[in-house]
Amino acid sequence: MKRKIAHIALVVTDYDEAIDFYVNKLNFVLVEDTVLDENKRWVLVSPDIGNSSSILLAKADNEEQQCFVGNQSGGRVFLFLNTDSFQRDYQNLLNHQIKIIKEPVEQAYGIVVVFEDLYGNLWDLIEPK
Repeated sequence: MKRKIAHIALVVTDYDEAIDFYVNKLNFVLVEDTVLDENKRWVLVSPDIGNSSSILLAKADNEEQQCFVGNQSGGRVFLFLNTDSFQRDYQNLLNHQIKIIKEPVEQAYGIVVVFEDLYGNLWDLIEPK
């Protein structure tokens, strides 16, 4: 049996604003947006069409879940986005005024910048060596 992580749930406050951020600012692809009931949708976004993993945008539906929006990893970098063109994707972050937490730096594994999504989750954008 071949195994893989298919989706990672990211708690958000609003489906449409999350879709707007990931699709229109980070240039992700909207893989699926299916209404499950009047309050719940199955929304998947992915960095690329052929990518085998995606993010499930999961709307917080109670106060306990709402408390974790933007801080699902206790303030640590939560998600890691590899790129084949750091300069292109870093410039895209700047063009969309996405908050940069740590400026680009060369590391042993590649060049990396830490940025914040619309809810405050921290991401690494990495071009591996």
